[in-house]
Amino acid sequence: MSRILPAPWLSLFLLIVWLLLQNSVSFGLVVLGAILATAIPLYTFRARDFPLTIHRPGTAVVYFLVLLVDIVVSNIDIAKIILLPRKKIKPALIEYPLDLTNQVPITILACTITLTPGTVSAELSRDGNTLLIHALNVEDVDALIADIKQRYERRLKEIFQC
Repeated sequence: MSRILPAPWLSLFLLIVWLLLQNSVSFGLVVLGAILATAIPLYTFRARDFPLTIHRPGTAVVYFLVLLVDIVVSNIDIAKIILLPRKKIKPALIEYPLDLTNQVPITILACTITLTPGTVSAELSRDGNTLLIHALNVEDVDALIADIKQRYERRLKEIFQC
């Protein structure tokens, strides 16, 4: 590990993926791939400042599968809203109280909420205790908060022991 190449294995992997995505090998593609494979780890090196230990990898797999199912279900719900415009939508801004304390799990939760169609994580409060969420269609705010706590936040607390 050096200053120019902080993650040599990651750089090599990025170069190989770049060349596979291009489906050809030429001098220019190799040079551009090498530049990107060097620049991306340098640019993202600060993200390694956050120590991350996954205590329950099985729960992480379940979390990922739950997220995939929720993305599919949310896509179907959004398609219904678009295709059936008679359905009345009820948008809401929700102040979601966080039980998580570590920055990495909070970031993962915010990304999870944004990945599911119809919801967007808008802002984390300065004290880090509240996440502002915009939801496209909310029948019951308390039920949505309980659902996020049960489906996502509880699992993140188990995965990262925080």
